[in-house]
Amino acid sequence: MLLINKLQLAASLFKTNLTIKVISVNFIHSTFAKYDKIEDIENDTDLSIPLSKDRSKIIPVDISIKYLKSSAYKQTYGNEPIWKYYKRNFKGHIPPIKTRKTCIRSGIIATGSPCPICRDEYLVLDYRNVDLLKQFISKDTGEILNYDYTSLCQKAYKDLLVAIMKSREYGLFPYHVPFRYYDYSEWKN
Repeated sequence: MLLINKLQLAASLFKTNLTIKVISVNFIHSTFAKYDKIEDIENDTDLSIPLSKDRSKIIPVDISIKYLKSSAYKQTYGNEPIWKYYKRNFKGHIPPIKTRKTCIRSGIIATGSPCPICRDEYLVLDYRNVDLLKQFISKDTGEILNYDYTSLCQKAYKDLLVAIMKSREYGLFPYHVPFRYYDYSEWKN
């Protein structure tokens, strides 16, 4: 009897160490199937990311300023602001209260319909890019347009606020309320 108890105790100790963990095939990513070591994954540049979704390449501000004056920009957006014809996808018929936190995660566009700034890689929010910043200022009041109106993600909206404030501090972007001209001829009689 004592011998059986000792064998059961030994079996219970080994049983916890010998349990087999089964990983479902659904959780194995296809990129890991072709590599033997983690170093091979880090050294490989082609991880099958579409070029249209890759945002890891940093575009200089000078190129962004030239892009806003180019014919490609005019053909894409015309004379309207970049957020004018943007429509965000969402579930259901009631739009969400806030816009999403960010469109780009770890250098890749993570959403189906990124915000107007994140969808075009040549639109860089910087204090020197005054032509882009003017599109997010109200023509009537001179205030910064809200993210509800422009549909920017929260990260792009914070970058926009920082760029506008920095541009105003450097004197590149005027802080004034535009004067409105009224036609008083209708009210004279």
